[in-house]
Amino acid sequence: MSSPLPWEIDVRSVKQKLDAKDDFLLLDCREKSEHDTVNIAAAKLLPMSELTTRAGELEAYRNKPIVVHCHHGGRSMRVAQWLRQNGFPQAQSMAGGIHQWADEIEPGMVKY
Repeated sequence: MSSPLPWEIDVRSVKQKLDAKDDFLLLDCREKSEHDTVNIAAAKLLPMSELTTRAGELEAYRNKPIVVHCHHGGRSMRVAQWLRQNGFPQAQSMAGGIHQWADEIEPGMVKY
């Protein structure tokens, strides 16, 4: 059996996965108002506040990597932990969130 994935993944690794068109889900767990302010185009919005009622939408990714991001990384870590506890063993949190993404990947991106 392979060892479990680390809890966090850095923004550069996420960018590499996107560029390589890897089969994974980039999940934005911020609220809609935050997503409307600034977002990563490839990310699916599923606010943390709606996770328990909308988790079924993630079924296709049960055995695939899921990278969760939020503003700075706190909420996404909680969502990744919840996902792993609920049968999504490859869930990870994007360290530093969209703020870190703006710093390292898309410098022109709006910060809030």
